Amino acid sequence: MPQKNTKKFDHLVLGPAAGIGLPNRLQCEGIKPLNKADISSSNVSRGGDGVTFVTVFTVYNSSVDGGSTELTTVGKRSYNKVERSMAILNTFINFIQLMMPQSNVIIITDPAGSLQLKKNRATVYPIQGEYSRNKLMLQRIRSYIAFLEEKLVDLTMNPNKKSSHFIFTDSDIAVVGDVGEIFKKNKNFHVALTFRNNKEQPLNSGFIAVRGTTDGISRAKVLLEEVLKVYITKFMKASRMLGDQRSIAYVIKSHASFDPKKFRSHEPFFEDIDGASVLFLPCEVYNWTPPEGAGQFHGMPLDVKVVHFKGSRKRLMLESWNFLNSSTSHDVSDMLCLVLSSGRTKYDF
Repeated sequence: MPQKNTKKFDHLVLGPAAGIGLPNRLQCEGIKPLNKADISSSNVSRGGDGVTFVTVFTVYNSSVDGGSTELTTVGKRSYNKVERSMAILNTFINFIQLMMPQSNVIIITDPAGSLQLKKNRATVYPIQGEYSRNKLMLQRIRSYIAFLEEKLVDLTMNPNKKSSHFIFTDSDIAVVGDVGEIFKKNKNFHVALTFRNNKEQPLNSGFIAVRGTTDGISRAKVLLEEVLKVYITKFMKASRMLGDQRSIAYVIKSHASFDPKKFRSHEPFFEDIDGASVLFLPCEVYNWTPPEGAGQFHGMPLDVKVVHFKGSRKRLMLESWNFLNSSTSHDVSDMLCLVLSSGRTKYDF
């Protein structure tokens, strides 16, 4: 049996684009799309009006204090661990501002940290908590709840204030389409989650949408409080990774009326969970992961809205943004072909 290649590369390794010949999948010839319309920034109008992206991010003092001098080079720039993390965060914001220029970004962080940003429509939002590496996923749920509590108070005190819808995401995603459309197309949901056909981890916590009404925020808060309770009582051994996803899945699947077979679907569907109308969105569109994981054999859907650069794919995220900005002739469609042809190896992130 051949051994799996675990060598890490410091550059992109391109190969045949996954999904060749499959219907409704991006078809590429090299890095040129054969069947996708131009979605370059020149065609973006007022996308994102009334939508705020929220992510949890912190910089660890051990790195700042020189715990690691290892450098990673991407293109013409070299980064230490802190600079690399900040580059990912800035790229996350860049993609949002390119595709949804009227949206806002909120970075929830540790008040004791030193996070600073110089980005328009991006705000650092300190929330007290335990942001250590081993507790970050647990703290993320707590921070989401605290954030929603504050927004609920604000709406209650200012009932005539124009509210925003919220999309809670990981910071290693690239928004490549107007995800704000989910609020326009689906008028009645309170919370939206992304699902995949994975028995152990059918729900991914990297994308959670909340309707910005008093009812939507309050029901999302109650749902996340139940997730937090399950997290603490059943999944603390997975507090560094995956505990939140297992807890969300447990809460959803614990309802007797819910049929887990629905996770095999490729279409959105609704469920009532403890009084909250939950919209389930397919990961392959709203939380798609490049080859090496989900999508490796089935390619990239033509209507993909979010690309999630999990784990070692973070180099690919920076490379993709650099590629997009390296020439005026490159557009988002070209970049998606670059992403689709990459990611089959272990990079140095």
